[in-house]
Amino acid sequence: MADLQSSDQRAATPPRYFDARAELAYRFLAGEGLEIGALHRPLTLPPQARARYVDRMAVEELIAAYDEDLAGKDLTPVDVVDDGETLGTVDDASQDFIVANHFLEHTGDPIGTIGNHLAKLKPGGVLFYTVPDQRYTFDFRREVTTLEHLIRDHDEGPEVSRREHYDEWGVLVNGTEEERALPSWPQKGEEIARLLEDQDYSIHHHVWTESAFLILLLHCQECLDESFSIEALARSGEEIVVILRKAGAYPEPATDAPPVARLAAEVAALRSKVARLESAERELERVKRSSSWRVTEPLRAAKARLGGRR
Repeated sequence: MADLQSSDQRAATPPRYFDARAELAYRFLAGEGLEIGALHRPLTLPPQARARYVDRMAVEELIAAYDEDLAGKDLTPVDVVDDGETLGTVDDASQDFIVANHFLEHTGDPIGTIGNHLAKLKPGGVLFYTVPDQRYTFDFRREVTTLEHLIRDHDEGPEVSRREHYDEWGVLVNGTEEERALPSWPQKGEEIARLLEDQDYSIHHHVWTESAFLILLLHCQECLDESFSIEALARSGEEIVVILRKAGAYPEPATDAPPVARLAAEVAALRSKVARLESAERELERVKRSSSWRVTEPLRAAKARLGGRR
């Protein structure tokens, strides 16, 4: 397949024709669930859904470990400290949905992770995943992860390719164009890779295009005995959004979402109200700075003491 190759140039991000995250969340998420690795960008949930937030560290530890990446960002409070790949503290068949945006590419064994997440869902529950498309991100120089590689990581364990992933990250993702052109860069890139590996720094272990990710999902369907269906798959800018439903009874569909035009009108009305309030606040500040305000201050104070009586 042609799109399994790396590229020397990052492709232009496709247009975003609709907000796939918001639309699919409204259509498919309901009940009580989990979101893994929300960091500073939790999914906006519809009114019928509530989530607890899972990460491998508490917020303070995340900031300390990834200070350069997370500095100044408002992180989502962590409700459950757990390994997002295994969710060992979560009971099987206990969740209505699990959200994991830009998470699967960080896992050592995506096939095993999808299987673990399915086990935590109630029958009919939903997995809501997004992954970045390698062609439109800083991963564009890397070769797309093949299905054979993913199967090997699952069968033999992710340690068999862990160092290879860090080497790719160190050499192909780090550095400027000028630095990567230097003869010394491969050695420098490997030094960066060893440092990140020793820190267990969270990198993209695997990278996909839309078709390569679909191939992974179809393989998981087969090896997990058709235990889930692919309900939806959509491109949204540089990311791929997918909805997987565990086998079981289908819940009632969500009511129709409000029309975009109506929502836009409501937003415009709210903005107009905010603008009027801001204008009134500015006018009040101007009046307070005026001489007439200062002259009448004793009278206002006296009225206040009398309880506002004339």
